[in-house]
Amino acid sequence: MADISQGQGQGQGEEIPPNMTLYINNLNEKIKIDQLKKSLHAVFSQFGKILDVLAFKTLKHKGQAWVVFEDASSATNALRRMQGFPFYDKEMRIQYAKTKSDIIAKADGTFVPREKRKRHEEKGGKKRKEQLDPNQAAAGSGYAGAYGATPPLSQLPYLGARPIVPEAPAPPNNILFIQNLPHDATTMMLQMLFNQYPGLKDVRMVETKPGIAFVEYENEMQSTVAMQALQGFKIQQNQMLITYAKK
Repeated sequence: MADISQGQGQGQGEEIPPNMTLYINNLNEKIKIDQLKKSLHAVFSQFGKILDVLAFKTLKHKGQAWVVFEDASSATNALRRMQGFPFYDKEMRIQYAKTKSDIIAKADGTFVPREKRKRHEEKGGKKRKEQLDPNQAAAGSGYAGAYGATPPLSQLPYLGARPIVPEAPAPPNNILFIQNLPHDATTMMLQMLFNQYPGLKDVRMVETKPGIAFVEYENEMQSTVAMQALQGFKIQQNQMLITYAKK
């Protein structure tokens, strides 16, 4: 959990040194917390390993979130690329967090428990968290495998049914076939992910077959750019498999 004291008091004019945690505000307050956190993880994990995504239901912290990266360079790249990104119909405002996140403080040995915490939480919860391998703290990281390369089926997590794979590769075209999505993936989540690449026309989920979707671009050059960039991208624990759709 991050130190959330910087919430509403984090001023726009303050010079905050680059660090691993990004503070994001101007978020759509109508989006449920769980969906907001999953969507933030989906769009930010392309920049590097995410250790934590924090958002809270309290009135004081509505419209705000914190994304904790494993390293400051990933956070810096994300800040530059995602500043003003339209996220659920509102442009994100991003800056470095004012104070260090607990998970980072624990990793570098500077963590000091706040006085309000109960002793048993400090003794029990703190020890359990400190024993966690930081490399296992994130739900997933950015790109896996070479761009444009289809990951072997043996590396795909089992979801209760075999991934649907075309019998023969379809020729390049403007529609992408997306597989191995988590069952709670939403159209909006995929739109935000694929809208980073020019020419997006439509995203279609298949209600009767959870875990797959079709993403349409204006032409095959644009769809190819998106496929190469997002091939193997992880949403939660699921590594996307992207191919051209059969027409």
